[in-house]
Amino acid sequence: MNALRKHGPIYILLLAAILGGCANHGLLSALEKRNVILFLGDGMGVSTVTAARIFQGQGQGLAGEEHLLSFERFPNVALVKTYNTDAQVPDSAGTMTAIMTGEKTRIGVVGVSAEVNRNDCAAALERELPTLLEMAEDQGYATGVISTTRITHATPAATFAHTPNRNWESDADLPDRAAAEGCRDIARQMVEFDRGNGIDVMLGGGRSRLLPRDMADPEYPDRTGMRIDGKDLVAQWLAAADGRSYVWHQSQFKNLAPDAPGQVLGLFEPSHLHFEADRNPATEPSLAEMTRFAISRLQREPRGFFLMVEGGRIDHAHHVTNAYRALTDTVAMAEAVAVAVDMTNPAETLILVTADHSHTLTISGYPRRGNPILGKVETTAGEMAKDSEGRPYTTLSYANGPGHQTERADLRGQDTTAPRYRQLATIPMPVETHAGEDVAAYAIGLNAEQVHGVMEQNRLFHVMREALNLETP
Repeated sequence: MNALRKHGPIYILLLAAILGGCANHGLLSALEKRNVILFLGDGMGVSTVTAARIFQGQGQGLAGEEHLLSFERFPNVALVKTYNTDAQVPDSAGTMTAIMTGEKTRIGVVGVSAEVNRNDCAAALERELPTLLEMAEDQGYATGVISTTRITHATPAATFAHTPNRNWESDADLPDRAAAEGCRDIARQMVEFDRGNGIDVMLGGGRSRLLPRDMADPEYPDRTGMRIDGKDLVAQWLAAADGRSYVWHQSQFKNLAPDAPGQVLGLFEPSHLHFEADRNPATEPSLAEMTRFAISRLQREPRGFFLMVEGGRIDHAHHVTNAYRALTDTVAMAEAVAVAVDMTNPAETLILVTADHSHTLTISGYPRRGNPILGKVETTAGEMAKDSEGRPYTTLSYANGPGHQTERADLRGQDTTAPRYRQLATIPMPVETHAGEDVAAYAIGLNAEQVHGVMEQNRLFHVMREALNLETP
């Protein structure tokens, strides 16, 4: 002890030298393993979370209101402002760009700055914003992208692509002028991604955007790809590096060994994956299954990993005012979050759950406690609540959308809890719109304490970057 007091400074210097030597041999980096898993519920506003909480709880035989979704147990929560630089109510492209790059940008653009107008290819090529996934690849991390949408859709695309129009998913969508100016469609950018050693795991839908028009889909022979350049981008991706695997069916996916080497591309539908309520487990993996596989693969990387998991079809169900499917997909994402919590160590992993934007779903009064969240309003007195014209109404409805009825039907003979039921909308619209209120962010683990209060959406990028200890370009 006396020697330690006397020679403490020397011991400290020796320890520093030893650790420095360990760093040179990669041992210190192993001790500093860092992971980030971002769960993005597309369109998962606060009203959606509340309704899904009750929905899942009631499915377990509870009243529902007292229940919590897996991520609602996280200790750090914030409200997140979602506006785009040019839009009070945003879209997924601009919002996910903010989350992935740290800069807010315009509605409809992906991975480019706010100076770029929509469809301006030349400006987009000059003003690309580096994404968190690109930084992670450049600095030796493993990476993964999972979505229940097309992998070229706005949210997953914002992890790896740069384009002035989110709809340029295949070359068939790309205007001639943009192609002449050098812009590439999102599918090409995904396959030609050249940062680090490439994205390690990509799972979702959208294989039609990678296949040529004269090639039949492997699962649906009466359908073909969309590409007009004749390229088979799946074959191009497989040939670009040794050990890569491509799967398009659940049976193939289940035969992939989680501990086998090599990168994996899984595209399980020509377009989006099915809603969870309609998914055939024999042909298509769940979001939880894809998440489990990806973490098993990525956590082998000694440096750590970044993984983005999108519950993308929550948004699509809301757009057609179908609350049943929106809530079912929200519950499916919560189950995927639970898998991630079980598989990771919070001392080295940040799990962040948030949404890109909200929807116009509302929860109306005054149903009794435990009233079916998809049902008609029954009051605490045990009576069916009625509107000013004496007709019952549902707890859930939308401010706008295709559920509008010029002559509102009498709901007494309708099962409003049925999967295909379309909730009433106040304003007639062919497609229900996004909403502009704040969304929530839930965090646990590494650097999670930075998620608190009311935050600008682009601040979430910095929370994740700091958790991974990434250097900015």
